[in-house]
Amino acid sequence: MTQRTARTSARTATFTESVIREMTRLVMDLHGVRGINLAQGFPDFPAPPEIKDAACRAIQEDINQYAITWGARSLREAVAEKTKWFLGLEIDPEREITVCCGATEAMISALLATLDPGDEVVIFSPFYENYGPDCILSGARPRFVTLRPPDWTFDRDELSSAFGERTRGIVINTPHNPTGKVFTREELEFIAQLCQSHDVLAFTDEIYEHLTYDGAEHVCIATLPGMRERTVVVNGLSKTYSVTGWRVGWAIAPPDITDAIRKVHDFVTVGAAAPLQEAGAVALRLPSEYYERLRQEYLERRDYLLAALEEAGFGVYSPRGSYYIMTEIAGFGFDSDVEFARHLVERHAVAVVPGSSFYADPELGRTQVRFCYAKRRETLERAARALSGLRAGG
Repeated sequence: MTQRTARTSARTATFTESVIREMTRLVMDLHGVRGINLAQGFPDFPAPPEIKDAACRAIQEDINQYAITWGARSLREAVAEKTKWFLGLEIDPEREITVCCGATEAMISALLATLDPGDEVVIFSPFYENYGPDCILSGARPRFVTLRPPDWTFDRDELSSAFGERTRGIVINTPHNPTGKVFTREELEFIAQLCQSHDVLAFTDEIYEHLTYDGAEHVCIATLPGMRERTVVVNGLSKTYSVTGWRVGWAIAPPDITDAIRKVHDFVTVGAAAPLQEAGAVALRLPSEYYERLRQEYLERRDYLLAALEEAGFGVYSPRGSYYIMTEIAGFGFDSDVEFARHLVERHAVAVVPGSSFYADPELGRTQVRFCYAKRRETLERAARALSGLRAGG
């Protein structure tokens, strides 16, 4: 936690900078191109050529000025088409979609549009590091419910107790970062019952929707009875199409909530990059074979890194979704996850994320670190070689 000064706000003193980005900078500063970044969640392999060509074409065709604030019509229509194909939901591209500067901005815009000071939002812990600060910046108080390994399940009584008179929303992330959990239909049905009985909104981050393994089924809570009108679905291009630097995402919500999100988005960023929105419309219309190949390639990366980490002495939790692996490090004898992560960077040129950074109670993550496997096989093999000396105390 940082300290407030006479020139900074109290809210910024309640959270730190991104630990994920900090680890990325550290490995680059210490090792440059030799560093192996398994901390930050971005691919080190090319995006599909079709969408790169579409972006270049849009620029050459002078689609270089502001798009419509809430998103180019071509992209909104493509989002609606893909949502119908993949989720079975009929979405009005004119009244229910807001294109933002990445899913990250879509989430904060949705929270700012719907929360007031004093409201409470339920968040599962461990969690992607933005959710807590997003609530605080929105004036709300996060209420954390623990996901417990090895299956990252939640206690239903604990979740029920987190809902109260001030509860305004719950943040769901499935497939989940950092654990790789995929929320089951039964779990989501239980959450949906709580949302309806307490008149609560669901904010569901589904950026990893196409990355599921071992028979896991991706279920969007908006498809469950009674939830379409009380759900904000957040998504984007970044993970599925390997373009994390493009910063094109969107929020799908009922018209009244969409109106509020669009107002916040307008005054926060005005709009996402116009030529990249046109390329996004091409990406969302790629054939179904693309998604099947994507899942298979990520499954192969997952299985390779799981085996390498086990061989190196890590305890591993096999993810059923996303592209991260949470691991246990108690056997290596370090005092904390932060000390261990710094050791990996300094001695082995491998960047990971300390597990404590994902928890409301950091002590729950003191024996865990997260690895990202959205990398080329060559990168993962280099990481395996670098980590092979850990058992010997290297």
